[in-house]
This record gives sequence, structure tokens and C-alpha cells, in this order.
Amino acid sequence: MTEPVRLAKQVAAMVPCSRREAELYIEGGWVRVDGVVIEEPQFRVTDQTIEIDPQATPTALEPVSFLLHKPAGMPEARALQLLIPANRAGDDASGIRTVKKHFAGLETLLPLPQPASGLMVYSQDHRILRKLSEDARVIEQEVIAEVTGQIRPDGLALLCQGLAFNGKPLPPIKVSWQNEHRLRFALKGIAPGQVPSMCEQVGLQLQSLKRIRIGRVPMGQLPPGRWRYLHPGERF
Repeated sequence: MTEPVRLAKQVAAMVPCSRREAELYIEGGWVRVDGVVIEEPQFRVTDQTIEIDPQATPTALEPVSFLLHKPAGMPEARALQLLIPANRAGDDASGIRTVKKHFAGLETLLPLPQPASGLMVYSQDHRILRKLSEDARVIEQEVIAEVTGQIRPDGLALLCQGLAFNGKPLPPIKVSWQNEHRLRFALKGIAPGQVPSMCEQVGLQLQSLKRIRIGRVPMGQLPPGRWRYLHPGERF
């Protein structure tokens, strides 16, 4: 019986190339063993059939970021579990090939409260991590609030400018009606409980909240429970 060897060693001998280049071929999803893509360089092989995609390049993977439409009522830990290849949106036009390493080392940015739905960001890219952490209070977010009740006569003006939260005056906020039960908020540095409090102060009760944009990146038509990659040209 042939002694099992690491897949990276076998690929390096086949190409031929360095062991590190072989690992990059494998981690990039370019190598199949008996017809199955294997992405672990340490995978042991004996006499299986090993194929290398003709388009393969030994290029280090770029860090990626995910945009997820979190369903309402789902806690953050469960939302993270939706990031699997099967839940990728069919119309993702990023052109990025999905590989296992994309799902490692992800950090959650600008989390949503459990009752809320909408756009969530997960990233392994230090540039995105820094941007959405250090600039969190100056990046505008757009949310849609479903409300009930009768707004006070000066309520819309107060929502835009004139309310306080946690004892401090709120900065000017863009608020407008989308229809008789739906308000659009465009605001920066949203604090937990802020939008429900603002609604209550003008006679409304918040029924649901959905985030549809972070900075210059909209959620668009992304269905609940589905994700797409942040496109290389997109900027928050």
C-alpha cells in the first residue's frame, strides 16, 4: 500500500512548484481529489486521482467581506451561521469564487438588535474592520421603521431636530414618511434603543425596524437569510 502523503506535497510534484505555491493552489479551491474539491493542504492522499484546474493560479486569497440580510428576531450568533455557501445570493455579481477560507476569522460590524432585520456586515478585511469601527459614529445608516399610533402635530419636525436620548440632545436627523405606517430614518451613530425612544416621544410605537443601507452600501434586493460579497469597487 502506498504511504499517504500531504496533498500539498503531491501537487508540488505534479506542477511542479514550491510547497507554498501548492498550498495556494489548494486553498484557492483549484484542486480536486477523485472529483471532489479539497481545500486543506494537509489532506492525505495515496493513489487517488488528483486534478488541478487549468485556470489555477498560485495567488494568495484576498480578505473578503460579507453582506447579509438578517431576518427579524434572529440573534447575532445564529445570523453568523447563515454564512454558508448554500445561502449565497444567486445574483451576486462580485465575481468572487467561494472558498472555505473566506468563512474563517470573520468579525461582526455594526450589529443589529435581535428584533431588527436588515443589512449586516461581516469581514476579515482589516481595512473594512477599521473603517466600520473607528468611523462608526460618522457613517450614516438608513433604517425603515414600521410604526403605529398617531404622531403629534409637530412630531416629524421633532424627529428631525429637537429630541433627546439618554438625557442628551440628539443631532439633526433626516426623517421622512414612506407611507402612513412607515418612517425612513437616515442617522449616524445609532445607539441601542434610540429609534424606539424617538418614536415614543412623538406618540408612535415602533413595530419593526429594518436597516437598508450603511454608508454608501445598500442592501438592495438581497433576500432575508441570503448573503453576497462586498464587491471590490464598493466603499462604505
